[in-house]
Amino acid sequence: MKSREELLQESARNPDGLAEYALQLQEQLLTKDQALAEQEQLLAQARAYIAELKQQIFGPKADKLTAAQEQQLQQLAIDVQEQSQRPAPLSLEILEPEPSLKEQAKPVRSRRRHPLPVHLEVQRVVLEPDNKSCSQCHRERPQIGQETTTEYEYLSAKLICKETVRPKYGSCACGEGGVLIAPLPPRLVPQSRLGPGLAVYILLSRFDDHVAYYTLERIFRERHGAVIPRQQMVQWVEKIAFLLLALYHLIWEELQAGGYLQVDETPVKVLDPEVKGKAAQGYLWFYSTPRGNVFLEFSESRGRDSPRERLRNFRGTIQTDAYEVYESLRRERRSSLQRLGCLSHARRRFYKALEESCTEAIWFVAQIRQLYRIEDEIRGASPEERRAVRRQKAPPFWKAMKRRALELRATALFLPQSTLGKAVNYFLNDYTALVSYLRDGRFEIDNNLVENDVRPSVIGRKRWLFIGHPDAGWRSAVIYTIIQSCRRRAINPQEYLADVLNRLPAMKIAQVKELLPSRWKPS
Repeated sequence: MKSREELLQESARNPDGLAEYALQLQEQLLTKDQALAEQEQLLAQARAYIAELKQQIFGPKADKLTAAQEQQLQQLAIDVQEQSQRPAPLSLEILEPEPSLKEQAKPVRSRRRHPLPVHLEVQRVVLEPDNKSCSQCHRERPQIGQETTTEYEYLSAKLICKETVRPKYGSCACGEGGVLIAPLPPRLVPQSRLGPGLAVYILLSRFDDHVAYYTLERIFRERHGAVIPRQQMVQWVEKIAFLLLALYHLIWEELQAGGYLQVDETPVKVLDPEVKGKAAQGYLWFYSTPRGNVFLEFSESRGRDSPRERLRNFRGTIQTDAYEVYESLRRERRSSLQRLGCLSHARRRFYKALEESCTEAIWFVAQIRQLYRIEDEIRGASPEERRAVRRQKAPPFWKAMKRRALELRATALFLPQSTLGKAVNYFLNDYTALVSYLRDGRFEIDNNLVENDVRPSVIGRKRWLFIGHPDAGWRSAVIYTIIQSCRRRAINPQEYLADVLNRLPAMKIAQVKELLPSRWKPS
């Protein structure tokens, strides 16, 4: 291309040539403006479809896309990739759901009140007029009806001293018999002042409401005028957890007998006296079955020693993410242990790529959504029906995703360390485990159920910050196991613990099975 000085010199010699050259430049600029306008239009369509995708794909109550919309979405992903080599960054704002016109036009409905729970105690207060007599004849007026106003009222808890008095009786006047006294019932913690009701309150406050011990100490002091040191509460919790160990081990026996476990782990800070200046890292390992028991175990390491020992006698299938520890356990025990993958983990990686302007991820997210639509259709069906429907409808989506992922990885522009590259590699590396859920209708498509059980401990970890000592980890695991297993079965943890802690001290070891959440009946 000629420089500006050369063009000026040539224009002085040949003015007509300069005009022709300017016309050519003008035509080229017009062509590029048109191409740029087309690119902007494509990107605007992509933004609109991505915003709609964000609104409609995620969440159990998502609105459904029509077949035509899904086809347009897939075609758009291909067009944008082929025609736009360097698309402009997509703003995170366009991924936020926007109310549709239909939703905007929908009239605001009045909020419907929920009915009052029938099991609540009712305290009735009757308000009579000051004077029910007639002002003329002074006779009492007849009642023609009544108006009732209902409201919730809260009676604050009380801390009381419960005295158990056992009268002593001496020998009979005739000289027969010795001193007679009623036996003391088995106590929750012998030689302590801890009653079952207070024990339940401390356990739920600490491990369900996630209130720190020092906060509980302040509550007892300021609201109840009682001094209960936090060190005393820690000792009580340890003794209660030790008492619940029998139930804890029985829950694990029930879990491993089923042959299918969902497994996950979450970190937790630990104040280890051997680690100076900072909190050590510990881990809570979660084992559960869908809609069944939840079992937690504390470990100071994320290595495979803890799951290997816990799963030593387990025979069956575990469902996990692609963490290498689980895969190494599967390779170590090929004949007795299989592993399922978690589609939710793969979807998160494609969704992250979508947030970072990787338009190719739109297609993968749409295909994954179709797989979850199949799961919605078979929710509540028998395992045999689930397996039949899955094997009929799901394989085409899996094969298409694998084919597209392999094509992407074979292209020269594929970057393994990019967000899309990591998503594709995760999907292909774990593909066999991801599709293994098709083998059995009992299996889930993802690990979300056990991840939901991880969340309560995460909330607690943020509030109480750390476990006070490595030796305290097992106590947290035992109590979380009991509470979460109750929640899975819609059992009120307060009612369950109040009943169990009253009955457990007097029970024989052979009777403890009656108190398992799966068998429990209130006394």
